[in-house]
Amino acid sequence: MSPLLTSPGSAGRVRVAKIVGRESKDAFMSKHLERDLENLQRDILALAASVEEAIHKAIRSLQDRDVELAKEVIHGDDKIDEEENAIEEECLKMLALHQPVASDLRRVAACLMINTDLERMADLAEDIAERAIDLSKPPLLPIPEKLQRMTDLTTSMVRQSLDAFVNLDTRQARTVCRLDDEVDRHNKDIIDELIRVMQENPPMVAPALSLFSATRHLERIADHATNIAEEVIYLAEGEIVRHRPAAFHEKS
Repeated sequence: MSPLLTSPGSAGRVRVAKIVGRESKDAFMSKHLERDLENLQRDILALAASVEEAIHKAIRSLQDRDVELAKEVIHGDDKIDEEENAIEEECLKMLALHQPVASDLRRVAACLMINTDLERMADLAEDIAERAIDLSKPPLLPIPEKLQRMTDLTTSMVRQSLDAFVNLDTRQARTVCRLDDEVDRHNKDIIDELIRVMQENPPMVAPALSLFSATRHLERIADHATNIAEEVIYLAEGEIVRHRPAAFHEKS
């Protein structure tokens, strides 16, 4: 048995009491950190649900030329901004109060990054909605067929990146990262098509530029989904894979 625990007299009892008190405090703080981390994940997922809804509505307003739906997306962005601010404040409080280390620190850091990516996705959804309002006015520009495939891929990437976060699924996260190249190819094809339209039909220049912008915003949403997937890999493996395309094929 440790000499400390067998020390006779009041001095030994005081030392034992201090150790027990410190252990009790550490257990208390650990329990509260675990609770705060659970609440943080819940808040992140609630924000993600709001952002996903904004993206779906924005794209639908573009495809259906639905001005009222587009306005709904624009007006809803303030609430998403408030949610993002609240999550950031909570992360900073946790860092200051709990001073987490190792995997707990990675989780808070990842949540901070994911929080920012989600808010920027919402901003891009608002931008798409604004372009949808422009495209609802004559002359009406036909929506390229490839936009639907690009939309399906992008929304799938958003959903899969969030599923990977919930399940700490690095295989799924790496799949999301690889899908980004396909979205980029669709984006390039649509832009090439819009350039041809503008060259052949000058009156369509203004609407084509609006659709060009909307397509670019959609591609940026896919980029942010990729960022989230990269944060999942960092969270689960402690490895920073950003700007390292080869890492998307490792451990898969």
